[in-house]
Amino acid sequence: MKGLSRHRFLAGAASFVGRGRVQGRLLSLGSYPGLVEGTDSVQGELYRLDRPEVLADIDREEGYNFERRTTPVRRADGRRAQAWAYWYRGPRTRALAIPEGDWRTRWR
Repeated sequence: MKGLSRHRFLAGAASFVGRGRVQGRLLSLGSYPGLVEGTDSVQGELYRLDRPEVLADIDREEGYNFERRTTPVRRADGRRAQAWAYWYRGPRTRALAIPEGDWRTRWR
């Protein structure tokens, strides 16, 4: 997301499309969030990749506890889309639920 540490991978490689929501549950894993299966609504940002080769760098940065997969998204304008999202598949022993589903409102 804009203003967060991993956004640097998108600079010059992607164009911002808008905000969107996916079905799932958002967890706080300490200094970063994790998206997991659930029935809540999770807020995010949608980007169009201008340089798809950046995905390999993002995959490495996300690490083995995250899986990139195609996910249905509800755009802010109500339209539906498919986008890649990183789903957390690691340990959850210290994870805290973020019921509002928005990392920004939780950690301003």
